[in-house]
Amino acid sequence: MVDNSALDDIPGTTIFTAKKSQQGYHLNQFCTSLMKEANRERFKADQRAYLDEWPMTEAQKQAVIDRDFNALLALGGNIYFLSKIFATDGLSYVQAVSTMTGMSVADYQAMMLAGGRSPDGWRSVKERAAAGLESHDNATAESTEVGTADSTEES
Repeated sequence: MVDNSALDDIPGTTIFTAKKSQQGYHLNQFCTSLMKEANRERFKADQRAYLDEWPMTEAQKQAVIDRDFNALLALGGNIYFLSKIFATDGLSYVQAVSTMTGMSVADYQAMMLAGGRSPDGWRSVKERAAAGLESHDNATAESTEVGTADSTEES
C-alpha cells in the first residue's frame, strides 16, 4: 500500500486518494442523490432527516449542515460530488469555492482572473501551523477525526 500522508502537507490541496474515496463513499453517494429533484426537495424540507437516511459519520452530516466544504473535503468528499450541495443551494462554483478560501467572491474572482494563487509563500501546512498562523488550506484535514459510518460518535 502506498503511503500518501505527505500529500496532506500541501497547502490548499486535498488529494482525493483511495483512502479518501472509501472514507467519503456514503457522503458522495448522498451528494449524488441530490441530482434528482425529488431528493433535493426532501433535503431542503428537512436536512437532518434526509441526512439521517445515509450511513455517514456525524462529522460528515454536521459539515453538510454547516456547509463547511473544507471539512467535507477532509472527510472524504470529492469536489465534483460536493458541487451537488452548493447547486442545491443555488450557489455557483465561484461562490462556493470562495467560502473555502476565506475570501469574498469578488476577491476570489479577481485572484483567479489574475492567474490564481502565487506559488510564493508557505509550501507546507505543518510549517505554517508551527509558525502559529491559521490556514484556510487543509485547516480541517489535521483537526477532523477520520472515521467511517461504523465509528460515528453519535451524541
